[in-house]
Amino acid sequence: AIHSGLVKKKVFPKFYQMWPEKFQNKTNGVTPRRWLHQANPGLSHVITRLLSSDQWVVDLNLLAGLRDHATNPKVQRDFETVKLSNKKRLALYVLEATGVVLDPNSLFDIHVKRIHEYKRQLLNILSVIHRYITIITAKPKVKETIVPRSVIFAGKAAPGYFMAKCIIRLINAVASVVNNDPRVGELLKVVFIPNYNVKLAEVIIPASDLSQHISTAGTEASGTSNMKFAINGGLIIGTLDGANIEIREECGDDTMFIFGLKTEEIDGARALMRCGKTPVDPRFKAVVSMIKDGTFDNVIEGDVEKGPFKPILDSLSNGSDFYLVEHDFPSYLDAQDDVDEIWNDKAEWFRRSILTTAGMGKFSSDNTIKQYAEEIWKVDSCPVDL
Repeated sequence: AIHSGLVKKKVFPKFYQMWPEKFQNKTNGVTPRRWLHQANPGLSHVITRLLSSDQWVVDLNLLAGLRDHATNPKVQRDFETVKLSNKKRLALYVLEATGVVLDPNSLFDIHVKRIHEYKRQLLNILSVIHRYITIITAKPKVKETIVPRSVIFAGKAAPGYFMAKCIIRLINAVASVVNNDPRVGELLKVVFIPNYNVKLAEVIIPASDLSQHISTAGTEASGTSNMKFAINGGLIIGTLDGANIEIREECGDDTMFIFGLKTEEIDGARALMRCGKTPVDPRFKAVVSMIKDGTFDNVIEGDVEKGPFKPILDSLSNGSDFYLVEHDFPSYLDAQDDVDEIWNDKAEWFRRSILTTAGMGKFSSDNTIKQYAEEIWKVDSCPVDL
């Protein structure tokens, strides 16, 4: 709906004045047959048992019946057991593909999608550097309170997209440093899984405890990866952008960790950024300093380029931070602190997980196609007995 408004007001205002009836929007959807029934048979079995029917596969609105079970400790344990099994499967794949050992009992924090500046994988990896700094500078007693995390990236960039390739390079460099620092131990692991595709997504998505959908507000038209994660009971950390807004409305405010600017605040924040008036958070400054100091330079075998991350640093300074990474950084860290707090209360975490799956009925591609057929194509349905 946000982007429908932007199209009407900013992109094609004159066309909208002439033909307002031609402007409408339909919420994207995903097929539950692939992204839940096939990708996550363990959870599918639990859902069918709880609903006493497998008809949810063709009528996703039936998932709403799971709400009645959200506070049931046994059902929470069932969701947790299935999630752990999926995490073990992903951990085995990661070990075989990258050699990195992940602890399935850690929080699996997953960011997989096309690599692009507006999707802000950069914001995520900068927060990982902050977490790394926190761990290596913490006193022993404080370390005992830190939630172990496995931060998992995957995705592809357009062949000629230089900055996206720089971000992938930084992620892999940070992973190399973090994963080989004995001071970190099992408190933090970082991995970039190569060759992301649909088949791999079917392994990654069901294993998510937390997924990241953190685009700069107003830049994501909808997105469907958030739907795939949510239907599998993964909680979301995100901005009020794209389909995050509708998922939050359907699943409940407390099923999503929201941070950052709203769409209507973006232009003002960019104006302040260009004038150098964005307050600098000391944690952001420390992260940037660690990159400038060369901590992550030439840590990957065969990488000998001098100052490989200067383009990234330049994109964050002198009024160039178009996607407002620096501005949203403090709010993002606050949301991550909330994630850690809820993760320590497993009953609450899986209550939210169940409610997330329960609220996803609207986001079936069946509904989207039905709306297109009825409201745009003006064709009748042709029911098929299954």
